[in-house]
Amino acid sequence: MSQARLAHYSVVLLACATAAASPPSVAIVKPTQPVAADTVQRLLDSLPLRARVAQLVMPWISGAYAAAGDPELVKAQRWVDSLQVGGIIVSIGSPLDIAAKLAVLQRQARVPLLIASDLEGGTAMRFTGGTAFPTNMGVAATGRERDAYEMGRITAVEGRAVGIHLVFAPVADVNNNAANPIINTRSFGEDPAAVARLVAAEVRGLQEHGMLATAKHFPGHGDTGSDSHVGLPVVDAPWARLDSVELAPFRAAIRSGVAAVMSAHIALPGIDSGRVRPATVTPSLLTGVLRDSLGFEGLVVTDALDMGAIIKTYGAGESAVLALLAGADLLLQPSDPGAAIDAVVAAVESGRVSRERLDRSVRRILEMKRRAGLFDGQRTALGSVMDSVGTAAHQDVARDVTARSLILVRDDSGTVSRFRSRAQPVTVLSYADDPSSPVGATLAAELRASGYAVTTFRLWPSSGPASYDSARTALAASPVAVVATSVRVSAWSNRISLPPDVADLVNASARSRSTILVSFGSPYLLLQAPAVQGYLLAWAGRAMNEQAVGAALTGRAGISGRLPISLDAATPVGAGLQVGMPQ
Repeated sequence: MSQARLAHYSVVLLACATAAASPPSVAIVKPTQPVAADTVQRLLDSLPLRARVAQLVMPWISGAYAAAGDPELVKAQRWVDSLQVGGIIVSIGSPLDIAAKLAVLQRQARVPLLIASDLEGGTAMRFTGGTAFPTNMGVAATGRERDAYEMGRITAVEGRAVGIHLVFAPVADVNNNAANPIINTRSFGEDPAAVARLVAAEVRGLQEHGMLATAKHFPGHGDTGSDSHVGLPVVDAPWARLDSVELAPFRAAIRSGVAAVMSAHIALPGIDSGRVRPATVTPSLLTGVLRDSLGFEGLVVTDALDMGAIIKTYGAGESAVLALLAGADLLLQPSDPGAAIDAVVAAVESGRVSRERLDRSVRRILEMKRRAGLFDGQRTALGSVMDSVGTAAHQDVARDVTARSLILVRDDSGTVSRFRSRAQPVTVLSYADDPSSPVGATLAAELRASGYAVTTFRLWPSSGPASYDSARTALAASPVAVVATSVRVSAWSNRISLPPDVADLVNASARSRSTILVSFGSPYLLLQAPAVQGYLLAWAGRAMNEQAVGAALTGRAGISGRLPISLDAATPVGAGLQVGMPQ
């Protein structure tokens, strides 16, 4: 690119050029003097073909600390400087490390970067020390739209504080398949109307506080039994079902003014004339349904283009071209950003993709940057991050929502009520599908602090026969067992269930003693352990959730949540035993 062209960029983006020489900083939430809308058109007109195409591409970086010269940071800087990508998606790290890294990349960018992150259920998903909510399904269990709004508000404040403008939330999928291994508690539930209300509330909470929201995964990933990270899920639903169930939350999001919609790598042959291909590359879905039928005029974002459901068939370059032809604007996380840019440039030069089609997407992306205040040059110091992320006020809100999210699904013969009435000996048996998870430790400490005599034992995914023998011995030491499990969504695993040996052990325990199963993850585990006398849903294996369970099981707090999903005919949506404080 010529120096003259670079100079032109500087003329168009005077504020950004001024900020480039400043110390590390991040954009503030609300610019005081918005740049005129014609800035977008003038900037678009100034961009040569390859730079226009690069605006569509958003690769992934880690949020972890990186020193100058670190190979991963150098690669990201090359994407920004040489490839001139339009944005970056940032992943896990401390808030200060994320903010500092993003500030370095923004200073290097010739056109300001649109920064995105996947912040479902609060910023703790990516920020060490960020505020965590009890998953979307846990928020739905409270029955209050205001809680979804507050999750959006706090996520927006914390995300913008570190330099993020676009969040891949809310999840608008209706989880109507208990075997779904990748959505599960990420969804607000299985009732389309309830999901729609909560999605709209979160969109408002996010966007009224400066964050651009993304409804995902269009046209609905809830009724799938496989993980699109691994292969291509197929949904056989006809149009009438899709229209009445899956699309309802997306309609609500669009009515609420959602900035972006993310496509799903799922096939819908009943909608796509029998073809089995990802929605991400299907014009009849992204253009025909989303644009034309639903009237969405915002940014269409692909799901990650390095996922197995799409890259195994199309590769890094062709998947980008097909997504653009289908109606996508922002090409998220291609496995090879350079190859994706090359492929789209070649498609434009050959006439396969028209320049008008390309410019529509580039204009939408630049408009989102303008809307986020990226052309105004407003900045805030890194020191302000600590005033915004994970604050006591935010944690208090999350703690309150978490306490109200607990659901007592079963209390046969008053097992849980008796356990709450007095301190007694108990064995806490814990299992987590993530070997690094400390699930059960905080709960055991809470029980001990309330006077319960606690025996503990932990099982792992790799546990063998000797460990199961020891677990049975530990269970036999007490008249009551509390089984704390963390079985949760994990990309690439393609499953979400208790191992059969663990399920057998829990059912055997219930035949010998009072057994309370507490799920810090999937709500569907009762289907594998139907013999338990007590079943409590607590959504996430975090200390805050375990503290809430400790208070509930020792009678220091009530239990008021209701199911956002059904477990069986006897346990429908809305079920949940209401337990008050002891008199």
